[in-house]
Amino acid sequence: MQASLTNPIVHLELRTADLSQACAFYTRLFGWRVEHVRAGSGAYVALELADGVQGGVVELARDQPVWLPYVEVAHIADATDCARRLGASVLLEAREGPAGWRSVLAVPAGAHVGLWQPKL
Repeated sequence: MQASLTNPIVHLELRTADLSQACAFYTRLFGWRVEHVRAGSGAYVALELADGVQGGVVELARDQPVWLPYVEVAHIADATDCARRLGASVLLEAREGPAGWRSVLAVPAGAHVGLWQPKL
């Protein structure tokens, strides 16, 4: 029996300059379902990736598309502060959205990672 993870990856967000082409590719290849969501002035597409893992595609001007994983944490402010003390740069301070709180970090000698605290 495998133990559950304390801080699982719960969301993957693709940041790309070509939202429609990226969505067409992934839905055809993997059969992921898409849902278009109004997100302020930009376009956002929610993806259903797997049981327990949601995703999305956001259109941003980028030279290279990147996937941003979001890791679930119990306390967004504490986890963001801990990451800062460990040397991460906070690219997006913890902020509230409709379903929870998120922050985004640039990890030393690593990639970007998002932190996610769901509303209960």
